[in-house]
Amino acid sequence: MNFSSKIVTTEKLVPLLNAARRSGKKVVFTNGCFDIMHAGHVRYLAAAGLEGDLLVVGLNSDDSVRSIKGNKRPIVNQDQRAEVLASLECVDYVVFFESPDPLALLQTLKPDVLVKGADWTEEKIIGGDVVKSNGGSVIRIPLVPEISTTQIIQRILELHRQD
Repeated sequence: MNFSSKIVTTEKLVPLLNAARRSGKKVVFTNGCFDIMHAGHVRYLAAAGLEGDLLVVGLNSDDSVRSIKGNKRPIVNQDQRAEVLASLECVDYVVFFESPDPLALLQTLKPDVLVKGADWTEEKIIGGDVVKSNGGSVIRIPLVPEISTTQIIQRILELHRQD
């Protein structure tokens, strides 16, 4: 199955979201690296999707991930990460962004709801003020304990050292 129609450019996404809003739909946005997808990611995205009618995932580009996580990341390249995200039923669109944070993307897309993990305090959520100034809201979703990409990588490295 081809999910590439869900992976869009910002330029293509803006009119799609504007049309959705005109028809009364609520646009939800979240973002992240989503390197090595796991159950915590899937549960988080499913919960985010329930906050509105369309879920847009801003995906850090490979260069963006490297600037945040270091030169050994991402493990999975951006096209493959986008394909996995697009395959999820709860995700309507995936859009890449190059900067370390999604502020410019949020200013352009103007989502109705911004979702982040509860590990972020509301004051530290980048773009929260932008979304609120446009009449939107910020939602924090609890993370699944003891599941993270970093922990998975650590487990793999520990197993490798044992061999």
